[in-house]
Amino acid sequence: MSQPEAPYKAKLKDLPTQPGVYFYLDKNGTIIYIGKAKVLKNRVRSYFTGKPDSTKTARLVSRIWDLETLVTRTEVEALLTEANLIKQHRPKFNIDLRDDRSFPYIRITNEDYPQVLVTRNIVKDGSVYYGPYTNVKGLRSALSVIKRIFTIRSCSYQMSDATVEARKIQLCLDYHIGKCDGPCQGLISKAGYAEMIQRVEDFLKGRTDNVESYLEGKMDDAASAQEYEHAARFRDQLEAVRSYVSRQRLKTSDFEDRDVLGVARQENLTCGILIRIRSGKLIGKEQFRFRGAEDEEMSGILSRMITRVYEDASFIPKEILVPDNIADAEVIGKWLRSVSGHKISFIVPQIGEKKTLLDLADRNAELVLKDWALEQALRVEIVPKMVRALQEDLILKAPPRRIEGFDISHLGGKQTVASMVCFKDGRPAKKEYRKYKIKSVEGIDDFASMKEVIHRRYTRVKAEALPEPDLILIDGGKGQLNAAVAILNQLGMDHIPILGLAKRLEEVFLPGNSQALGIPKTSPSIMLLRRVRDEAHRFAITFQKKKRGKAMIHSALDEIPGIGQARKVALIQYFGSLKKLKTASVKEIEHVPGISKTLAASIKTALQ
Repeated sequence: MSQPEAPYKAKLKDLPTQPGVYFYLDKNGTIIYIGKAKVLKNRVRSYFTGKPDSTKTARLVSRIWDLETLVTRTEVEALLTEANLIKQHRPKFNIDLRDDRSFPYIRITNEDYPQVLVTRNIVKDGSVYYGPYTNVKGLRSALSVIKRIFTIRSCSYQMSDATVEARKIQLCLDYHIGKCDGPCQGLISKAGYAEMIQRVEDFLKGRTDNVESYLEGKMDDAASAQEYEHAARFRDQLEAVRSYVSRQRLKTSDFEDRDVLGVARQENLTCGILIRIRSGKLIGKEQFRFRGAEDEEMSGILSRMITRVYEDASFIPKEILVPDNIADAEVIGKWLRSVSGHKISFIVPQIGEKKTLLDLADRNAELVLKDWALEQALRVEIVPKMVRALQEDLILKAPPRRIEGFDISHLGGKQTVASMVCFKDGRPAKKEYRKYKIKSVEGIDDFASMKEVIHRRYTRVKAEALPEPDLILIDGGKGQLNAAVAILNQLGMDHIPILGLAKRLEEVFLPGNSQALGIPKTSPSIMLLRRVRDEAHRFAITFQKKKRGKAMIHSALDEIPGIGQARKVALIQYFGSLKKLKTASVKEIEHVPGISKTLAASIKTALQ
């Protein structure tokens, strides 16, 4: 029987000629590559004409089963849409910018009296964001100096002119120790607070001269008004700024703003470095790690890096130094100009001070790459055989070193609970186990119960930037698996590999596959999955029995007049269990502190 023709072949005849984004899918309907194009028809067809330009492209084309397109209005819109969709779907054949979903930013909120805080989520509400910061130490250092210099409120109240006028918020300790100027009580004007926030932005942009002038003015005004305590505070803040500036050792002769990108490569590992220079001073350094870029041209890597760095940036310098030409430079230039309001120049320096800066960025990238390569070598050495076998059998990008397994347990549809167990490198990590009381499901409905626990677990993982698992195991077949997959899709976390392990025949199911994987039952992979599944089952059953036991104690003892919470606890602690209490005599029950002879007789009668 002949194989059906791949659907993409028929679609090649009628592709749009507008700019847009294209998606390649495999036989399971999984997106394996996302790209952008100025003319979709020409770009998509180019994959299927002539010899592939790299091994990676050849492997991609061999797996394409279907394709989809999304037309955009402009090339710039296609560029941004591609970047967002790659982050959302994380296709196998696209360059993977490691951890790009969790880089922190400094956020200045869009309020009458703004807050300055750290966030990992971009909210399009008019707030201003600085970052991303891949160097958490640099982020903490900047925030520490900001808190020492500026008296910005640390509370999270929704503060507006109306609440200030009504005096609804009380002064807190920060005001009394000089860390806040009391905007909640109108002790600093809205204009004065806005000026301070402007100086915070100057500081984050590297405009420390403006900050020094601001503090000097405040200090002089306070001294002139004979407010010497305030003048001393401004003096200390001024010294903190100058101390911070003095640590920025690198200075350029022209005192211009520029960013410098350096890249280092080794086999399948690629590292990028961004050096931020403001007013001629080095104010920050960020690092980026790429996977799957071994067959990618340097121009493509730079394009991906620039798109990621500046997609949420609040400030973009007019000059960016790069080690090579950039793919889609014209489109990226148009986009950056529309965001920043000025022309952006990409320069590949050959001599002089700018070349020295580029060499510095490249050397830093090489150091980061060296550390990463060593880290990867060590990780490969200590990955257990079972974990590596599971990676091979499931064709995963990385070994599933962290596995989270889920199970549902109930008693005839009552007291439904769920468990989550965690295995690291094939061993239980019991401190990370979690148990859940199912709240939204009545009766027997394992699918709905699985949806609830997956939603609760990964909503929290996402909100708190907790470690994501390399693999999720669902105890059950296709029904439970599909329920869990639906929630991961809803949360935008469908990049996490997931499988179901059916109890009856130890069959492994993957999303989108109606047939079980043909993994031998004696393989190390199945043994590891079974361990995780059995541990999740044990943990769920233990929790369910504990709940059931408490319910039984509640129903048996709470019906007896004169038995409150204290006496109930005393009885169970004395006898150890309800079963032993039932077999005890009246005299034995009398020995429990707080239990009289009459009450002991009532307990014995009630339990019989």
